[in-house]
Amino acid sequence: MREYTPRFESRRHIFGCIVVLAGLAVLALAAGSAAAAVADEPANAGAHEPTDALAASFQANESVSEEAYEEAVPEPGDRWYEASASDGSWISYVNPRDEYRSPYLGGGSGKVCVTLLNEAGEPIVGESIPDTTVTVPTGESLEWHTGADPMTVEYPLTDHYERPLDADQFGTDPDLPQGDGYLDSHCIEWHGLPEDATIEYGEAQIEGEHAEDVELVGYIQQAHEAWDTDVDPIEDAVSYEEAGGGWTYETDASHGQAVVVLQLAESTGDEGSSDDPGSNATDSNASDGTGSNGADDTLANESTGSAGDDGSTGGTDRLPGFGPFAAILALALAAGVAGVGGRVRSRR
Repeated sequence: MREYTPRFESRRHIFGCIVVLAGLAVLALAAGSAAAAVADEPANAGAHEPTDALAASFQANESVSEEAYEEAVPEPGDRWYEASASDGSWISYVNPRDEYRSPYLGGGSGKVCVTLLNEAGEPIVGESIPDTTVTVPTGESLEWHTGADPMTVEYPLTDHYERPLDADQFGTDPDLPQGDGYLDSHCIEWHGLPEDATIEYGEAQIEGEHAEDVELVGYIQQAHEAWDTDVDPIEDAVSYEEAGGGWTYETDASHGQAVVVLQLAESTGDEGSSDDPGSNATDSNASDGTGSNGADDTLANESTGSAGDDGSTGGTDRLPGFGPFAAILALALAAGVAGVGGRVRSRR
């Protein structure tokens, strides 16, 4: 009597293989559906919109070309402290560039100042812009002043002047008549002009090795009264024409001041300096002929899912791979089929 058990076992193994193949097919369909779902998502679907707090944090940690120069104003008893009004309307500090006209012709007084700020709007002394000079022409009425005709400011201030900053022109402090308590400007001062004199100053000229790194923000002029420090050096600066370029003293109003506001220019990142990490990436890409923009392109591809040089997309790269799992199942299937074949051949 013939036995059919081997053939039955062979059919059972073959049926098992068919089940495995069906499972692989279902797995492949699932992988295809997941890939299609990722492909259909917007390119920036995985990116998080920055919160206000995060943006503020970035701004707070924004790098500057030169750190702020912080020097507190002199206090009574200090060699650089001069005087203050009994009614609390003004305060004055000793300035080596303050000169009295001889002969003394009247109560006309004033200042012309230059304020240099870093990218964050903080006062600096120009250590990052050596061999740079700012020139402010002054009129005939100040030709007797050794620091005028024209007024010249050389940077860095700490290399050229005993008193780099001498005035507190901006900000407020409840304990001070004027200013926020920190020096921020380099000035020339004068006293002894007629009380009907006219003061004139020209447009500032920036020259030197780093002239292109300095922007002329504008001018702030206040005439006929004590200087109001409750102003913003950037927001309140105006053009030379709007500022006026000078003033004429009036009776019982024989004072005036003007401040030229400068600021370090924002870096464009185009110069590719050795300190710029992006420049190295750009140079390496240029040398290998890919023509890509280095790290910036890489970050863009990763965040937007745009196609890279090989046509792949950032979004697809993030899809969890089914390859290893499928390979293992395929090897198991091959082993199973081989085993089935061996059993069928052994029973023939």
